[in-house]
Amino acid sequence: MATMHSQLDGRAPALDRRPARAMSWPALHIDRWRETYRTLHLYAQIVGKIKLAQTPKTNQWWNVPFYVSTRGLRTGPVPQPGLVGERTFEMAFDFIRHELEISDCDGRVRTLALVPALPVSDFYRELNRILVGLGIEVAIRQTACGIPMTMPFSRDSEHHTYLPDDAAAFFQVLRRVASVLETFRSRFRGKCSPVQFFWGQFDLVVTRFNGWRIPSPPGPRVLRDRYDEESISFGFWPGDAWGSSDQRALDAVFYSHTVPEPAGLTKYPVDVGGAYFDEKRREFLLPYERVRTSADPAHMILQFAEGTYDAGASLAGWNRGELAYP
Repeated sequence: MATMHSQLDGRAPALDRRPARAMSWPALHIDRWRETYRTLHLYAQIVGKIKLAQTPKTNQWWNVPFYVSTRGLRTGPVPQPGLVGERTFEMAFDFIRHELEISDCDGRVRTLALVPALPVSDFYRELNRILVGLGIEVAIRQTACGIPMTMPFSRDSEHHTYLPDDAAAFFQVLRRVASVLETFRSRFRGKCSPVQFFWGQFDLVVTRFNGWRIPSPPGPRVLRDRYDEESISFGFWPGDAWGSSDQRALDAVFYSHTVPEPAGLTKYPVDVGGAYFDEKRREFLLPYERVRTSADPAHMILQFAEGTYDAGASLAGWNRGELAYP
């Protein structure tokens, strides 16, 4: 209405001089949404651990992640305890209505409202109450993984911030990035992961493989099983909400890493929007802020993905011609 009024009374409307595409990619600075990020990360871990407990282990933990939907993040169908092959249920975060939807194969639907002051402990108890009401009982390990948290979910009243605008902005980024990653994925003929959201690290990623097995790295089983083949991963991470000492990676970034890291990778030129090789993380990083304020964010993401893939695949001796899908 303000724009219409200014046109009717002869005054020129104020102009937003940011690039048009950048206006549709929300800002995502950690210092502005850290508390919502932390709370949402813990909600996601609870839902993710329920899925983990009920799905058969697959290669590279592909049974674990969520998938981006038109409204948020969903688990996909999960076998109901004791009724594998008979019954399934699904859980889905809706960042438009701001609720967790729980549905089953009989068409029953229950919702858990995501409200501004919902402690993790209350989320955990209410979700379990809903599941039991649907005849679903799942025991999970109540401690978070991949983050410095030892408090059991059922006792965590510290994390209770859920601001709908913050969650909605995060989703608006995820849905855009997921679409770009699907395009990148479509250009590869070899084994390639789906576009997956891993709730442990809270990142959206797609991984290409060349079919060659490698010795599993030392460390936790999750890393041994995830990195037992030569691969190049490309993804989006909303930043470090839990206190990293690496300030350059504090805010949201796109990343790319090659496993195993070939000689010369650190010096390979990837001249896209200020991208650089991070010596500590051993991966290429591209700040999200550089992307969202560019004239064409999707094009810059694809340039970064293709450039870092070229770097890793060329130096590691992949048969790029055979693996390309025209």
